Amino acid sequence: MLDQIDKNLLAALQENAHLTAQDLSERLNMSASQAGRRRQKLEAEGYIKTYRAHVDAARIGLNVQAFVQVHLATHGPEQARNFARMIELRPEITSVWTLTGDADYLLRVYCADLAALNVLIHDVILPHPTVARVQSQIVMDQLKQDAPLPT
Repeated sequence: MLDQIDKNLLAALQENAHLTAQDLSERLNMSASQAGRRRQKLEAEGYIKTYRAHVDAARIGLNVQAFVQVHLATHGPEQARNFARMIELRPEITSVWTLTGDADYLLRVYCADLAALNVLIHDVILPHPTVARVQSQIVMDQLKQDAPLPT
């Protein structure tokens, strides 16, 4: 179980993963060595999975963000594995969720422009043998960025 200090440490690191043990110690009112050990323990136990930079998509030329719902024609372990292999190989597909309800998968994609999104949908996803249909929603504006998890 996480205590309040661990929760506070996780919240601080979600805001800024560059915080040093000294920075954490000041925020958590403990020594730097204690803060460092706590961080290492949370990493070792899998609470902290990785550290990443949050890159501005538009600054690197990815001007279209979309969500694509995928409906499979057939369901089975082999079809799911084949679809998973395809999406794993596509860098423009950044996140994938399996869903309850009408759609089987929800894909978050980033493309340079609408033409690139069109190619992804019509030349890659739709021709896949397990896919029956897709429905896409283009993001007009993101009101809230991917936020830290509540602790």
